[in-house]
Amino acid sequence: MDAGFSSDWMGTLKHGGVELRILVHIRQLADGGFEGGMDNLDVGRMGIPIAVDRFDGSTLRFTAETIDGSYAGKMSPDSRKISGTWSMDEDDAPLVLRRVTPSEIDGAWAGTLVYQKFRLRLVFYIATGPDQLIAAMKSRDQGGGIVPMSSAKRIGSAVVLEADTITGRFEGRLDDALNSIEGLWRQSGASMPLILKRIATEEEPGRPQEPSQPYPYREEEVEFTNERADLELAGTLTIPEGDGPFAAVLLIAGSGALDRDESMNGHRPFLVLADRLTRSGLAVLRVDKRGVGESEGELRVATTTDLAMDAEAAFTYLETRAEVDSSRIGMVGHSEGGLIACMLAARNRAVAFLVLMAAPGVPGWELGGQQARHSAETHGVDGERAEQRSLEIMALLRDEKDEAVLQRKLHQKFPDIPEPHRSEAVKTMLLPWHRHFAGLNPADHIERVQCPVLALNGAMDVSVEPKSNLAAIRQALTSGGNRNFEAIELPGLNHLFQTCTTGMETEYGQIEETLSPLVLDKMAEWIAKCVPDTLPSG
Repeated sequence: MDAGFSSDWMGTLKHGGVELRILVHIRQLADGGFEGGMDNLDVGRMGIPIAVDRFDGSTLRFTAETIDGSYAGKMSPDSRKISGTWSMDEDDAPLVLRRVTPSEIDGAWAGTLVYQKFRLRLVFYIATGPDQLIAAMKSRDQGGGIVPMSSAKRIGSAVVLEADTITGRFEGRLDDALNSIEGLWRQSGASMPLILKRIATEEEPGRPQEPSQPYPYREEEVEFTNERADLELAGTLTIPEGDGPFAAVLLIAGSGALDRDESMNGHRPFLVLADRLTRSGLAVLRVDKRGVGESEGELRVATTTDLAMDAEAAFTYLETRAEVDSSRIGMVGHSEGGLIACMLAARNRAVAFLVLMAAPGVPGWELGGQQARHSAETHGVDGERAEQRSLEIMALLRDEKDEAVLQRKLHQKFPDIPEPHRSEAVKTMLLPWHRHFAGLNPADHIERVQCPVLALNGAMDVSVEPKSNLAAIRQALTSGGNRNFEAIELPGLNHLFQTCTTGMETEYGQIEETLSPLVLDKMAEWIAKCVPDTLPSG
């Protein structure tokens, strides 16, 4: 083979019940060796470096150290196919690679979709399969999930990409330099201009608040057991310098599959918060939710009450640590985590304080209605109608005990959604978490909280409406006889307590700020008053 020779291969890896389209690129170097890269279209991982151990007329062997994977295969006599095995995480799976010739538009293309208040950053991955173009799309501001394209075509300068699962379609035209595709994205009856530009790598915005090592405190990976659920949970405990014992804080994340750093939209809020509070003289424990990261269990079947048991186990673990003053342990809960913190403090008088960050104060069924109204109004749809339908659905989830009847009634609530998407939506609503949350009333727990409480909401929060939820928290604390609390609406901040423009979820990842410094300072100063001997200035 001549130096500069390149070879490209594509195969489908079937692993864990999913299909992953894999591309392997190999190039010969001047010294006779090889370099290469691997793309996984269906998880949005492009340019994974590979070390080619052998590549000749009979064998291909390479390793991908960054993902702890390796491949070994035998080449067919006509050199068009390699049959082998992909190994990763101690699992093996067959992987057949077929030689492909890349097209002129293979690679990553990025653009920003602007619609009403939305600004969505999209990335399309286009590659050549053995028979046709293949593609996938990622919305960086909607969780970063990958949407496989059901069809990808190029005819001359025209490019058409279709995604049946979201009823989306892009029609564009290539420029002469093959670096731009200008066209329209069509979805749900709307047409929006979209210009895609070829990109070499995906640039992530900076996260200037994230701390870097070495830290001026100890950091320890810990494990403990939720005895009632028989689960091992894992997290990180940060401990200030000095002898202690220190006041301590348990951080409790919001809803969803969140790790110990509450990672979302490219941010790690609990990493930033734990760093700030530990520098202020507090020991801080943050934990992977069950079924996430290093924690055992299955989040999909867990309810808010189940997660409260996990948090209770974490609190009990903190009480066992010699570095922690067990009489000065409090909790900081974000969103659903704030409700969980109230559930624990209502029955455990050992809780020294609570900080509620965008915690719900109104009942679950009412909160669902608020969220539906705001979402509808944002999309230019009748908000009142959306709220009413949500309230009816939440009432069904709360009150209907017969699951077969409930399933039938839920299907009737979505006549405008075609199958199979309607069935998938109903299946999600039938999960234990949704049915349980629909019947929760935070006031039942908040009324019994007697420790000091700091409740904070961003004025531009579109997930937990600030005025009604803060009012409900004030009312419940007052009704229970608690006079030691503050409930504050903070201007210009969203649900993640970032300084924002619109407050919408799609904006979270576009903002460099992870947590408003004003919020960090307020929390540290308030906690210092509750548990003296900490350092409010950080």
